[in-house]
Formats: sequence, structure tokens, C-alpha cells
Amino acid sequence: MKFINPYLNFNGNTEEVFNFYKSVFGGEFAMVMRFRDTQGCEDMPEEEKDGIMHIALPVGSSVIMGTDVPKSMPQVTTGSSVSLCIHMDSREESDRVYKGLSEGGEATMPMADMFWGDYYGMLTDKFGIQWMISFSTQDYSKM
Repeated sequence: MKFINPYLNFNGNTEEVFNFYKSVFGGEFAMVMRFRDTQGCEDMPEEEKDGIMHIALPVGSSVIMGTDVPKSMPQVTTGSSVSLCIHMDSREESDRVYKGLSEGGEATMPMADMFWGDYYGMLTDKFGIQWMISFSTQDYSKM
């Protein structure tokens, strides 16, 4: 396996969420597809057609992807079963991303040097997504 791309589901605010992530991480969307432009969604309620069918934001060597869950499907509930762990290139970049993602959210573990050697912190962003931010000089690919 080479990589895992997280796929996030939201109840109608995917565009807001991904614009927020774009403001923190930078870059451009690799794809934005709306329901109205997707074959098979013609019978969808008009108020949902501008929702996001698929969106993709490259972040480093990964891609964060997401969608709006149509109201005809079971709606998303915020939970704690998934955290996104992102490995940064520097302490400064770690601090910048931590500060950006925690704005309006909950900083659960401030960035700090950890006993295992990483500079690490945890937070839940304002959309209920848990993040683990890490910087290390260790090469984890050889472990």
C-alpha cells in the first residue's frame, strides 16, 4: 500500500469545510463536482443539487476528499472514531497548521515535544474533525 486518502462526509457544509482547509493548507482543489453536474442526480431535490458530490484537496503527498450526504441518506453524526494524522516538514509549519485548524475548534493537546521524539499536538476543528499534527526528524518510512 502506498497511501491512504481520507474521505470526509458532511451534512451539507462540505464546501465551507474544504474552503477552510484550503485556507490552512493552501493549494488548489484537484476536483469539485456538484450533484447537479452528475449523471443520475436529476431527480434530487433542487435545494440539494448545488451540494458537493465530490471534492479533492491535495495536501502534501495525500489528498483530502469529501462529499455532502444527501438528506435521503443517513446523516452524519460527529464522532471520535477517526482522527487525521498529518506529518509536517517543520516545527514552524506544525505550529501554523495547528493554529489554523484549531481556530473556532478545540485545542485538546497543544503542540509540544513528546517522549517518543516528535513535536506533536491534537485538536478538534470547528467541524468536529479530529487532527493529530506531528513533526519528527525520524524517518518513519524505515521503521
